[in-house]
Amino acid sequence: MPYTLSAPAEYREEIKKSRFITHAAPIGSVEDAQAFLAQMSDPAATHNCWAWKLGNQYRFNDDGEPGGTAGRPILAAIEGQECDQVAVLVIRYYGGIQLGTGGLARAYGGGAAKCLQGAERVELVARSRVRCHPAFAELALVKARLAEFEALVESEAFDADGAELVLALPEARIDALAQVLRDISRGRMTLKRL
Repeated sequence: MPYTLSAPAEYREEIKKSRFITHAAPIGSVEDAQAFLAQMSDPAATHNCWAWKLGNQYRFNDDGEPGGTAGRPILAAIEGQECDQVAVLVIRYYGGIQLGTGGLARAYGGGAAKCLQGAERVELVARSRVRCHPAFAELALVKARLAEFEALVESEAFDADGAELVLALPEARIDALAQVLRDISRGRMTLKRL
């Protein structure tokens, strides 16, 4: 089961006089990843190496380190910790001692893994999208019951008869929510899959 972070995390270590500062944060989009990297990068540092993973999308950057010694090990750490929707930035301040390609890969990948291990994580739940149309008289009660089914309101559009709600909820909860909606509306309201 994949996980994401509940809050940003940080891990620091010194390896042969080089300082490595690792920052990790949850992301919801490519733009979130880019904003996190832009905000946390230190232009005064020797290297700002990073990786992020968002579903099937991923990117990584060695930022001047030898190819494959920074970004790819960071991405491997994200995947090794079963994380998704996460960005990790490792900032290096060079200390004057060469680490070699193996040492660099261990430093970047290891720092990323330790940062993610120490972070507070939450399980990612696959959600299905559904639509329902409660009347105005039923809307408050429907919204009050959504949390029981871990349903999130993605959009809400009003018309003359009520509101059309687009919801995202775990697949296993759809049938139970459909029954509650039928009970609330005396059989009139149904859930439609999107």
